[in-house]
Amino acid sequence: MIGTSLLAGALLVSGATMADAQAKPTVGPYGYGAIKLGMAADQAKATGEVVKKTPGGGGCSGWDLKKSPTSKDSVGIYISPKVGVAAIFAAKGMTTPQGIKIGSTAAQLKAAYPRIKKDFHGYYVITVPGNKKAYYSFGVTHGKVAEYGIALNTQDCFN
Repeated sequence: MIGTSLLAGALLVSGATMADAQAKPTVGPYGYGAIKLGMAADQAKATGEVVKKTPGGGGCSGWDLKKSPTSKDSVGIYISPKVGVAAIFAAKGMTTPQGIKIGSTAAQLKAAYPRIKKDFHGYYVITVPGNKKAYYSFGVTHGKVAEYGIALNTQDCFN
C-alpha cells in the first residue's frame, strides 16, 4: 500500500514537472508558444495570448504577450499588415532552444551560436537554427545579453 502511494506520488510529481516544462515555450525557431512568425493579427489575437498596444495606422502594430507585458513605451511583438507577426522580443525568463536568455554572458552567446556576427548597429545577429526565414538579434551590454528577439528576414517594421 505504501509502495503504491509512493509510486502514485512520484507519477504526479513527474507529470507536474513535464507540464511545467511544456508551459515554458522557447523563443524560436518559429515563434513563441502559440504565437508564430508570419501569423496574421487576427490569428494572433485569436490565441488569447496577446493584447494590442499601439495601432498600426497602415503600418506595423505593437502588441504584448499578456503574460509578459512591456513598459509603456515599448512592445513585445510587431505585427505587419504585409508579413504578419514580424518580430517577437524576449521578456526576462524566456530562453532560446540553445538556452540563451537575458543575463547570459557574451561567452555563452558565442558558444551557443559560434557563427554569430555583429551587425552595423552593434547587435549580434544570426540566422535562427532550424528556420532560414528568421534571425535572432541580441543586444549585449557590459558582457551580458540585455535584450534579444526573433524576427522574419522579411520583416518591415524596423531597421
